[in-house]
Amino acid sequence: MDDHDWLAERFEGHRVRLRAVAYRMLGSLSEADDAVQEAWLRLSRQDGSQIENLGGWLTTVVARVCLNMLQSRKVRREEPLDAHVPDPLLSPRAAVDPEQQALLADSVGLALLVVLDTLAPAERLAFVLHDMFDVPFQEIAPIVGRSPGAARQLASRARRRVKGDARIGEADPARQRAIVDAFLTAGRDGDFEALLQMLDPDVVLRADVGAPTASRVFRGARAVAKQVVAFGRRIGPGSEARLALVNGVAGIIGISDGQLASVLSFAIAQRKIVEIDILADPERLSQIDLVEFQDE
Repeated sequence: MDDHDWLAERFEGHRVRLRAVAYRMLGSLSEADDAVQEAWLRLSRQDGSQIENLGGWLTTVVARVCLNMLQSRKVRREEPLDAHVPDPLLSPRAAVDPEQQALLADSVGLALLVVLDTLAPAERLAFVLHDMFDVPFQEIAPIVGRSPGAARQLASRARRRVKGDARIGEADPARQRAIVDAFLTAGRDGDFEALLQMLDPDVVLRADVGAPTASRVFRGARAVAKQVVAFGRRIGPGSEARLALVNGVAGIIGISDGQLASVLSFAIAQRKIVEIDILADPERLSQIDLVEFQDE
């Protein structure tokens, strides 16, 4: 084995963790893969034998790349931030594969990624690295250009935002599934009153269809219930809705003529749905494989 192959083998041993870090930082699977690939390119130009802690070195590189991408995104992002839904990870209800499990460690679904999207880039980095991946503040500080104490404060502010957000609520899988199952039934039946009973009065529905001008946000139980009923009426022959795991949390996928048409994820608190995130961007959905769902 030559030096390049030896280095590539060592890098592969860290890939899953690096992708998990990048996904939490960016909320985008394609951008996470780009960040990991950039880390490999930088490593391939180094003398790997001189790097004492390869895992730490790679995590730092990925974090810096992600921070730059987040800062660039803040400048160029065209779609309204409140209409953007992060990339989902889908699994059949039975299980989550090991790589997805690594991506989803400590997760409560897309709701957390949506909250993270509201943080400043440096706050998000400090929180993700320290609270999710146990990176010490001494190592985070130079990445964000702050002292360790200032990095600690960044993570603390982010932590308060996350813990205080109503979208980070119900964590019991059985209760999640029961509520989402009831929502699916009420939506299929067009039962407006049943939907009102399970929706928080201040519920928010975010629909990301890819085009900024068409993406919408609806607020309030009555407005959201009306949209759900209207959507149910538009489902025609060849279309169906199924329960699935969306980022390890109970959710719904819509399938039309064998193609993925929508992904719905839910944030639930005190047995009420407080947020519904719908991804219906055809371009992003086309990259998700439905093979695992064919025998469900």
